[in-house]
Amino acid sequence: MKKAPNGQFLWGAFALSFAALFTACQSKPTRTAAELRPLQGHWEGDAAAGKSSITITGNSLHYYARTDFWFETTFTLPAGTDPQQLHATIKDSSPPTNSIGQVVVAIFKVEDGTLTLAYNQDPEGPPPNAFPSDPNSPFPRIDLKKVQPQKKNTELPK
Repeated sequence: MKKAPNGQFLWGAFALSFAALFTACQSKPTRTAAELRPLQGHWEGDAAAGKSSITITGNSLHYYARTDFWFETTFTLPAGTDPQQLHATIKDSSPPTNSIGQVVVAIFKVEDGTLTLAYNQDPEGPPPNAFPSDPNSPFPRIDLKKVQPQKKNTELPK
């Protein structure tokens, strides 16, 4: 009959695994946090779908166009891409789309308070390699301005 591992061995294995996980993950978030910082906030502009807005918090991106067309995603920023890429995995969307789990590949830049994105409408296709100026391009482009949140007026009317 085999002897069951004692509690000290299991605790030691858990502690070692936890330490390895913590050490492996420790250096990457710092670099990612610095890359994410310029994207954070609320952005508004016009796109093919009409008036659009994007809100980015951490690695969550919420895209809204009109009141009935939206996507909620999480995204990653692959290292070493030029132009910088963004890969957004759709977590939820407005009906009737069935795109949950699809990955949208895009390129982006942030300059002078403007977030510019160009993306491939084909989830299986490669990201664009440049920001198109032609509105009929197969890679739609969105230019959005950073908008400061409106402060709520907490004073009572006089």
